[in-house]
Amino acid sequence: MFPASRYSSKAHRCIRALQTVQVEHAAPQLYATLNTRRTCSSVSTPRITTHYTVHSRDKDSRWEGVEMERFADEADVVIVGGGPAGLSAAIRLKQLANEHEKELRVCLVEKASQIGAHTLSGACLEPSALTELIPDWKERGAPLNTPVTEDVFSILTEKHRIPVPILPGLPMVNHGNYIVRLGNFVRWLGEQAEELGVELYPGYAAAEVLFHEDGSVKGIATNDVGISKDGSPKDVFERGMELHAKVTLFGEGCHGHLAKQLYKQFNLRENCEPQTYAIGLKEVWAIDEKKWRPGRTEHSVGWPLNRHTYGGSFLYHLNEGEPLVALGFVVGLDYSNPYLSPFREFQRWKHHPFVAATLEGGTRIAYGARALNEGGFQSIPKLTFPGGLLIGCSPGFMNVPKIKGTHTAMKSGMLAAEAVFPKITAESLDSETTGLHAPEYAETLKNSWVWKELHAVRNIRPSFHNYFGLYGGMAYTGVFYWIFRGKEPWTLKHCGLDANQLKPAKDCTPIEYPKPDGKLSFDLLSSVALSGTNHEGDQPPHLTLKDDSVPVSRNLSIYDGPEQRFCPAGVYEYVPLETGEGMRLQINAQNCVHCKTCDIKDPSQNINWVVPEGGGGPAYNGM
Repeated sequence: MFPASRYSSKAHRCIRALQTVQVEHAAPQLYATLNTRRTCSSVSTPRITTHYTVHSRDKDSRWEGVEMERFADEADVVIVGGGPAGLSAAIRLKQLANEHEKELRVCLVEKASQIGAHTLSGACLEPSALTELIPDWKERGAPLNTPVTEDVFSILTEKHRIPVPILPGLPMVNHGNYIVRLGNFVRWLGEQAEELGVELYPGYAAAEVLFHEDGSVKGIATNDVGISKDGSPKDVFERGMELHAKVTLFGEGCHGHLAKQLYKQFNLRENCEPQTYAIGLKEVWAIDEKKWRPGRTEHSVGWPLNRHTYGGSFLYHLNEGEPLVALGFVVGLDYSNPYLSPFREFQRWKHHPFVAATLEGGTRIAYGARALNEGGFQSIPKLTFPGGLLIGCSPGFMNVPKIKGTHTAMKSGMLAAEAVFPKITAESLDSETTGLHAPEYAETLKNSWVWKELHAVRNIRPSFHNYFGLYGGMAYTGVFYWIFRGKEPWTLKHCGLDANQLKPAKDCTPIEYPKPDGKLSFDLLSSVALSGTNHEGDQPPHLTLKDDSVPVSRNLSIYDGPEQRFCPAGVYEYVPLETGEGMRLQINAQNCVHCKTCDIKDPSQNINWVVPEGGGGPAYNGM
């Protein structure tokens, strides 16, 4: 909770209302997806979006007389997002404050109900940044229990496997790294932050960026609670809280919805390429102990994807007291066929003989999905602006060929802390704006190993855009990265926004996916049930549409409704109109696992993901 001593009685009521809404979530409601044909409707468009970010409450008579005052609190630094970057920044700030004997209030808000509950990654962790931040992490009990002992890389055909040697220096070498359940690691980071005095507020979703009169960032506001699905106020409605700070660090993760606003407000993407993304789907299995190889990492490319669809798989053997494996499938969101379903490709991949041999006789115990940045060096935006900074996977520091971004995210948070600390604690603030500007952060990042690492691999991902696709990209990597270590004097470009890459359905071949067998492959709804996803049912859908008519008039008619395939949680489905004439889009927002894929891949760029009430979403347990 926010410190009680800082608030009036009205503020206490606001906090109690926030708590009430968080604990009174309805049971998870999962909705079946209907198989539909491309059909357009000639009748008026049913209203889908009721969120106040689309339909202003100022013009809604139901909101007349409703108290809209928000209560504010002050901190030195506010951090948005309780992931590796945000927590590393918080820890480093408090370390510096202790070293210099300074009082420093650091507040971190996280939309998940618990720190780590929305965290999902492979994950094979490179411990370099962790060792810099907390040198005695082993003694402190960091949950890095599985050092990598063996690397396997394969090219898969439909029935066979072609082994690929992993030569020293290639990105897939994992010697010295650890297989982790990243949610557990993030939870541990949260414990370290709290010990240092960081104020953590899980269950509070940052919904709005606040600005000073001079245009600099003032802080954030958490979202309002107690709003009905139709957009009207409930009896328990309360405004969100404002958190003001000298500087705000935005570490929301991949495709953060506040970062999207900041890109436009400060034109931060003016001098970089558009970000490109992938979707990663993951499961955790308990397998036969005889097949368990603790410390073994397996990666593959090839089947079931064609050579022009970027993607691949991982299968990691954990060593946590029981025979567990973490496995997943990554598909680049620059694919062109609207009939492709990343979820079904993942399920199909598990039937490959090389993969099935590990899973047969096992039990699936967890499922989840998350988008990830793949733009790399070329897509890094401007990182600083008056009053704020971007850190971690929000701007995108993932090393794509390594499939690792935790170490770079952590380092970016640490560098951000070191850049803002002297400004915050200076006796006389030397700033042209009310919100502090720390351009030194970008400079120190460019002089760090993060920049060097991302620059070296900058051409690997875009090199796949050639006639030979996957195989041309692998050849390029072998020559220009393994031999020349990324020192070629050119920088390749990406193909533009992922949303613009889909071809019309009439120009593509439908993909026939096999039915799940319930042993190795599964349907979508039973998968979402394993994610623990839960939202308050009676609230406006947080998957908002700029225009409710576009899904049927454009997405369905031209692209055969790709949102019903690229969503890994069954949120979007086209259902018949009640009149029987035509179709309408139904949004099952309760299913949403917060992966952000819809906001990225929608060919009309009509979907805008905003935060639901705090605490909603998946409840991952060490994903």
